[in-house]
Amino acid sequence: MSERSSNGSPVEIERVFLLRGLPPLPATAEAHRLEQGYLEPATSRAGEVTHGGDGFSEGRLRRWTDPDGRVTCFHTIKRGHGIVRQEIERTIPEVEFAASWPRTGSRRIEKTRYRVPHDDLVWEIDRFDRPPLVLAEVELPALHHPVAIPDWLDGWIVREISEDPRYRNSELARRLASDEPLPPLA
Repeated sequence: MSERSSNGSPVEIERVFLLRGLPPLPATAEAHRLEQGYLEPATSRAGEVTHGGDGFSEGRLRRWTDPDGRVTCFHTIKRGHGIVRQEIERTIPEVEFAASWPRTGSRRIEKTRYRVPHDDLVWEIDRFDRPPLVLAEVELPALHHPVAIPDWLDGWIVREISEDPRYRNSELARRLASDEPLPPLA
């Protein structure tokens, strides 16, 4: 979240690539476990969106577990599509996460995220538990920041999917929950 949108909101500038599998990672890679769920907006009897008693009307809940076992929970709202999207994220207590987690229903994904520093960027390789999918993403400080593919990743990229909404984590979770066909996994 290096830049701000025209209305002053933080933005995420990210390029995403579909991989043919998990590449051999450098020794500097750190593995983190992520559990993510996508909130179903709570509604009143009149059909109006409410906050479900927890202050959350939309977005993603994430439980992030570091290699040392430390857990951090987040509530995130992302808006927009493509490479540049608005992102509002805040840390929440685990008790708040646990109370709101049931509202994600079956719109959930679990993955291992490998963080690998390379030059002035950090590559994140996500290996999903389900579906059998591996993605690489790199967050950029500016839209036109050059991206050099690391040697250890070269040959593993199938194609760039930054502009393909079918590969967004929220869409994958929705499709898995509804048994809809997934986008091509290779």
